[in-house]
Amino acid sequence: MDLFYVLLILLVATRAFGEVAERLAQPALVGELTAGVALGAVVASFPGIFPTLSGLGDNEVFVTITDLGMFFLMLFAGLEMQPRKMFERSASSLGVAFGGMVVPLALGVGLGWAFLPDSPLRTAQCLFLGTALAITAVPATVRILTDLNLLDTRIGQTIVSAAVIDDVFSLMLLAWFTGMIGAEEPSGLLELAILSGKVVLFFTVTTLIGLFVFPWGGRFIHHLRVHELEISAMLVAAFAFAVLAEVLGLHFIVGAFIAGLYFGRKTINVQSYERVRNTVSGMTFGFLAPIFFASIGFELNFTSVVEIPGFLALLIACAFLGKIGGAGLMARAFGFSRNDSLVIGVGMSPRGAVELVIAGIVLKAGLLVGDSDIVRNLFSAVVIMSVVTTVLSPIILARVFAARSNHD
Repeated sequence: MDLFYVLLILLVATRAFGEVAERLAQPALVGELTAGVALGAVVASFPGIFPTLSGLGDNEVFVTITDLGMFFLMLFAGLEMQPRKMFERSASSLGVAFGGMVVPLALGVGLGWAFLPDSPLRTAQCLFLGTALAITAVPATVRILTDLNLLDTRIGQTIVSAAVIDDVFSLMLLAWFTGMIGAEEPSGLLELAILSGKVVLFFTVTTLIGLFVFPWGGRFIHHLRVHELEISAMLVAAFAFAVLAEVLGLHFIVGAFIAGLYFGRKTINVQSYERVRNTVSGMTFGFLAPIFFASIGFELNFTSVVEIPGFLALLIACAFLGKIGGAGLMARAFGFSRNDSLVIGVGMSPRGAVELVIAGIVLKAGLLVGDSDIVRNLFSAVVIMSVVTTVLSPIILARVFAARSNHD
């Protein structure tokens, strides 16, 4: 694969579509996803003309670049947030995460039970749908909140914190039921307890390092003369936390987020922090994030639109209603206004690439097999749902936030 040719096409297309989106008063993310969808449709229609762009999702180098996009988006989110404020809002974030996971999970399981045919895999397929609806794609949410200047607000920090919590529990559920599929004997409470222990261990280790080692390292850096050492130190910490997360069965984006969270203004001096933040921002939103979001659009497959339109419409409706009803109502219970609760519910709705990762795992596990049209198109339906929620969420959020600002 001519990597530079692919990056050239994607970067020009995403930047152009992003500019159009901004001029239409929409977040740049909408343009970037639309660019991916448009390019994917053209390549699918004329594969002989664009052989280099065909099969990008199976290319390890390109997948690595999109992984870096997720990594840097979460690192930037952590840098923007402050641990003190995050922990001050931990109760509300936990409540929002609980509502934003349980309600969509129940809707997904119920939808699967109502429409999927009876088979030995039906329970696991229903759990897959529930998990697909329960997850919030934190990188997509971070980009939306950044585009709307909401990331460093009470609403933004509540959404991101709750989304991270949702992802942790959803990945635990994913690990449990994929283990249940692949194992000769069903996974039980013991395996779930072990995974929960790994989660506790991860957050204990990273918190201790973040609170005690990071400040010491920040003071030590001042005595060294290597150029841009602060950037390197932050990346070393972020990569180390990402590796630890994967070793313990979590997604690497959790490690990147926690590393950024503790690498704050008090770790190094304010001038160095601003330089690090601006460097990460430029690399993320100028290069990696557009490529990452275009890759999501590339995955879109319209077969389920034709073969199971009714089920697809219900799946998308449940995706939005589950998050707005679950996360939004819990936000209301914790004292947020009606409009702010709606913003939080919509902000928790994007699924994005994490959804695609889960769908791919389930597909490879042999879960989506059967004679039913719905089962055959379940992967395609989940991919479309993830793209639609990621495209529509910033549009809805921009309108809701504008109405909120006008009301204020």
